[in-house]
This record gives sequence, structure tokens and C-alpha cells, in this order.
Amino acid sequence: MTMRVAVTVNGTEYARDVEPRLLLIHFIRDELGLTGSHWGCDTSNCGSCVVWLDRKPVKACTVLAAMADGRIVRTVEDLERDGRLDPVQQGFVACHGLQCGFCTSGMMMTARWLLDRNPDPDEAEIREAISGQICRCTGYENIVRSVRWAAQNPGNPEHPAETL
Repeated sequence: MTMRVAVTVNGTEYARDVEPRLLLIHFIRDELGLTGSHWGCDTSNCGSCVVWLDRKPVKACTVLAAMADGRIVRTVEDLERDGRLDPVQQGFVACHGLQCGFCTSGMMMTARWLLDRNPDPDEAEIREAISGQICRCTGYENIVRSVRWAAQNPGNPEHPAETL
């Protein structure tokens, strides 16, 4: 048995027939071919699968694709616009906020969400925002520096989030 799911992902509308039990992360990766969001732990602990659902970060391994029907999803692929990296992406490059890169997409989506709500978070606020995500490589120091860099170098004040 399948069901029809219609979702707007990164500004593009998609409709697919899917099994009712299909997770949103698998819909994004397998049905749409958007592989920037990672699927890591099977337990919703790691946070590598964080995307936005209606402008709020969610772990896409905890949401069924059917629950996203008629809603708006934003993935890491949508941070870069017109060949320009988002300040969060620039910060991760400038401050070495990644090592293996597995958690990076979820960290960046959470960081962008935080900065859209609080353009100048302190270290404690950044650490609180990313507390639901695990990075086994960096020790978080460079991730926090990357988010602070993005806060201090906002670039274009009209972030892509404002258009969704």
C-alpha cells in the first residue's frame, strides 16, 4: 500500500507515492536525491539528519514523510544561493568547523536557524542550540567558533530563510 505525499523542498514542489512508514530522511535522500542531509544513528541521537520542517529544525529520522505532506522542508542544499555560500557555510570553512563532515549538514541547519532568531548568540546559546547533535571528531570548539564567525560576518542581511 502506498500513499501520495506532496512536499515543498527547498522551494520546489514534489509529489511521490510512498509507503506510509517511510521516514522523511529517506524521502529526501532516496526519493529526491538530496544527499546533503545524513542518516546516522537509527536512534535520533546524532542529529546528522536535521532539516527544517516549516522553519523549525527537526531530526528527519523522527518524522514520517507522510507527516510532511503539504508542508515546507529545507535542507542543507538550500543554504547556498546563486553561487554564494551562506555565512554559516563560510564560517565552517574559515574556522575548520568540520573534520569528517558527517554531522556538518545538521549542525549548519541548526546554526542557521539559531542565527535567524538570534543574530548574536553567545557561546552558551550556541552550545545549547547544538546540544541535540553529536560530533565525534571536533570537540565542538571549532563548530562554536564557526557559528560565532557567521554571526560576526552576516553578509547579505536577507538570508535565504526569509524567502521560505
